[in-house]
This record gives sequence, structure tokens and C-alpha cells, in this order.
Amino acid sequence: MRWMAGRTVAGHKVLITGAARGLGAALARQLSAAGAHVALLGLEPELLAEVAAECDNAPWRYCDVADPAQVKRVIDALAGELGGIDSLVVNAGIAKQMPMVGGDASVLEETLAVNVLGLAYCVQSAGPYVARPGGYVLVMSSVSVAVQLPLAGAYSASAAAVESLGCTLRAELRHTGAKVGITYFAEIDTDLTGRGFGTAAAHTVLGKTSLTGVTPVGPAVDAMERAIRRRRRSVVAPWWVWFALPVRPLSQWVLRCVLGNRVERAITIARTEDPPFTTAQPARARRMERQT
Repeated sequence: MRWMAGRTVAGHKVLITGAARGLGAALARQLSAAGAHVALLGLEPELLAEVAAECDNAPWRYCDVADPAQVKRVIDALAGELGGIDSLVVNAGIAKQMPMVGGDASVLEETLAVNVLGLAYCVQSAGPYVARPGGYVLVMSSVSVAVQLPLAGAYSASAAAVESLGCTLRAELRHTGAKVGITYFAEIDTDLTGRGFGTAAAHTVLGKTSLTGVTPVGPAVDAMERAIRRRRRSVVAPWWVWFALPVRPLSQWVLRCVLGNRVERAITIARTEDPPFTTAQPARARRMERQT
């Protein structure tokens, strides 16, 4: 069946990573309600099962995206149950604050393992299914590629890497007819935002809510659905992100002016805090044992 971009998602086969909650779960529900066939993977089996039940008993699997062997096995299995993959949504991601001086470098290692290497493993495994006319890959970057917040260096680095890999993938898939979209979201009302910005250090920098205000999930999910229907290159939420991306140095300068001397106090606090990742991760030792 030839995919008619921009018309409907009915009958479209979509694999979504990080689908147990947040944007992944909301997108799965919305696509399923519109007639798409979805498959889900993530780290929280009970939540995945609940989302799958709401999506016409969609197939799902537990999967640590930082484990390449597990990713290939799970994606091949889900592709078999779906009867192929038309769109891959690489939504799995984590965040945790980390001061660049005096912080725990393992936060950066774990963030890159999930957000960047996990993306690469998912693309490599799903690539043979989507590398064709009508195929589509949607990867999740962030407005942080334009505006880097203090203490969010690990996440911002991963977002920049995701953008770079997305652009590279777009060039490499062009001859196949497949397309690649990149999301640039600001603070969306999900656990990643709530937990990631819920520390005392973050409150010191940003106040009790956020710097720009938290955007509801609905508009972001609508934008992602439209992107899948139309195979769009860039996806933003909220609307003002369109204006921050082209003027990245200016956006960063404005941020420095707004934050003033709050950053020093926040870094001091952050060095005494040890918040969890926004999604609990398998122990690194267990992961390394599976790879050997």
C-alpha cells in the first residue's frame, strides 16, 4: 500500500520507543484512535501493558534501548507482529541535572547511552523496515540545542547529538524515499520535565515552575501526529520555538541576562543533590553482563 502523506494515519504501522508514559504513551493512544497500528517498547511493563490495552491490544515489549542486542531482538519481533514498520518514533529518553564542575560524570555517560546510543541502535535495527518510499523516522531533539540551561549539560549534549544524527540519517536515507523528522520541544508537561526540573537547584535557577512555562502534552502530540501524516522535517512545540532556533547565539545571550547570578547558587545546591533519572534505568553492571 502506497502511503499517502498528509491524509490519514489509518492503517499506518508505527513503532514507538519510550511508550510507557508521557509523550510516547499519549502519541500511541492518539494514533491508535485514528486507526493506526502501533507497537510499543519501554522499561515499565505494567504501564506498557495498560497503554497497549488502550491501543486495541497493541503488541509491546520490555526493552532497554541502550542494549543493542535486545533492541534488535525486540524490534524484529514487533515488526513481525505489525507486519512491517512504516514509521519509527524514537521517543525514549532520560534527563538528570549535572554540574559540569563538581558533578557526577556518570550522569553524562548514562544520558548519552540512552538518548544517543539508544537512538542509533533503534535506527540501525528498524532501518531495513523504513528505508523505502513512504518510510519515516521521527527523533526527539529539543529547544536546548538553541538554549543551553545550566545544570542540563548532559541532556543538552544528547539533544545536540540527536539533531546531528537525525540530519545525517536524513541525508543517508534520501535516496530510499524515506524521510526523517526532528522534534524541537520546550518544556512539555511530562515526567521528564516535572522530575528533571523538580529539584531544589532547578527551582533556584528557574523559579518554582519554569523559565518559559510548561506546555500541555496535547499540542506536542498533535504536532507529532501531523509530522507522521505529512512526514515533516521539523516539529516544534510550543510555537515560539520556531523563533529561537534560527538565532541560537542570541537566544543563549538572552538566557544569560535573564538568569543573572542565580546560576552560582543553583550549582552549589546541585552538588549536594542526587535526584533520580527521570526514568529509572537498569543497572549498568547488568547491562554490561548482557553484552558480554
